[in-house]
Amino acid sequence: MKERDLILKQLQQIGESIVSMFGRNCETCIHDLTDLHNSLIYINGTVTGREIGAPATDLLVKMLKNANDKPDDLHNYRTISGDGRTLKSSTTFISDNTGKPIFAFCINFDTTEYFNASQALHQFLLPEQNEPVSTSSETFAHSPSETIEALFQQAVLEIGRQPATMTTEEKTDLVEILERSGALQFKGAVEQIALLAGVSKYTIYNYLKKIHAKQAINHL
Repeated sequence: MKERDLILKQLQQIGESIVSMFGRNCETCIHDLTDLHNSLIYINGTVTGREIGAPATDLLVKMLKNANDKPDDLHNYRTISGDGRTLKSSTTFISDNTGKPIFAFCINFDTTEYFNASQALHQFLLPEQNEPVSTSSETFAHSPSETIEALFQQAVLEIGRQPATMTTEEKTDLVEILERSGALQFKGAVEQIALLAGVSKYTIYNYLKKIHAKQAINHL
């Protein structure tokens, strides 16, 4: 058996064991770094909804592009699924005997249910602190997108549920909180919020239209 095939088989075995241990909220996948157009050659789990033959992710492409030799592994970072669920992810680069990276082994874990459960239990575990979410926290952002994301996460905490499990009413409330916080003042904010919430930008505009109509009625 060729070295490449042996490495792939072993990675698949590891992927299967990880998903078996952590269950339906976990997904493992393997990317072939020699073909970024169709890099996904193995996937176990349904967290991201992808299929074999999918292209490399934007993050993976950036990591490869910015690396001088072998890209650095990246563990326990936060990602957002297409429908607005929050994931914890890890990417490990696997090299052949020459030191050339040939595979990326990735783990994606959906934390949405755990977040919702923690928020539901919070009022029972810490009743003395059952107060509105603090607005005194500060994020020292390096870009407008970081500020928007920080404001988005604060709004999510105020709602108490991850976007993927929010009702339409809760998502409308989320957008209203973001508008009050000033997040929509930034260029491209609607598009980024739509991505984080797992909806289209037109849906965000519809929420805003509904919010403004309600505000107009309240001021009559």
